[in-house]
Amino acid sequence: MKARLEGKDLLIIAAEDCPSYKRGGSVVRNSYFWALKAIAGHAPRAGHWEYESEVWLALRRILLAFQASGYLGLSETQLEFNPQTDLIPEVLWVVSTWQD
Repeated sequence: MKARLEGKDLLIIAAEDCPSYKRGGSVVRNSYFWALKAIAGHAPRAGHWEYESEVWLALRRILLAFQASGYLGLSETQLEFNPQTDLIPEVLWVVSTWQD
């Protein structure tokens, strides 16, 4: 998921990479959607999702849990930062990578 920092305290996940809810869809994917949406400070239907620094540990735990499940791929459960403009917050190192 493409991510970026706004200031030091706000993580933004790109709208096109946010999970979606699908009625009658996979229980795992819909659970993932609700877990990420529940801790987001702002998660509009067709916009970027925002996470304040206070929930980054929870975000890390959610991403790690869904990575460990094996049902979702890394591209869906790993944060991708731009190496030229972002510093990865320490708490998110284990669930982050640099964009190619």
